[in-house]
Parts: sequence; C-alpha cells; structure tokens
Amino acid sequence: MGPLTITAIFIIIWWTAFFVVLPLGNQSHHEAGIETTDGGDPGAPVKPNLKKKLLTTTYIALAIWVVVMIIILFGLIPLPEFPG
Repeated sequence: MGPLTITAIFIIIWWTAFFVVLPLGNQSHHEAGIETTDGGDPGAPVKPNLKKKLLTTTYIALAIWVVVMIIILFGLIPLPEFPG
C-alpha cells in the first residue's frame, strides 16, 4: 500500500468523523431565542466552535485510522487480492 492510498484512507476517515462531530454542542438562534435579521437563518448555530471541532475530528480520525491501518497491515481481516 502506497503513501497516496494511506493518505486517502485518512482523509476519508477525517471527513466522515468531521460530519459526525460538526453538529455536536450546537445551539441554533431559534433555540437560543435570538431574533435573526437581514435574512439570517434561524437554524444557524450561534457559536459553531470550529477550531475545537477540527481538533476533535483530527484526534478521532487519527485513532480510527491507526486501528484501520493495524487491521490492514497485519491482515486481521482477509482482504481480496486484486490483480495488478
């Protein structure tokens, strides 16, 4: 397995984890009782905390990626051999 494949696996895991972490801890303007003006969406989060969520996503993705790499590299789950 080459470095490009390993990097692609990490990126896929990271994006999946990001979409899991993204809605956690959000409070919308509607839930907070804040009136939106100038066409603002009442469902938009008041404080999204993106830096914290990006770091959390990276830690979670790194842990999952290590487990996936161990499974693949040590052959704990037999994968089919592709001709090539």
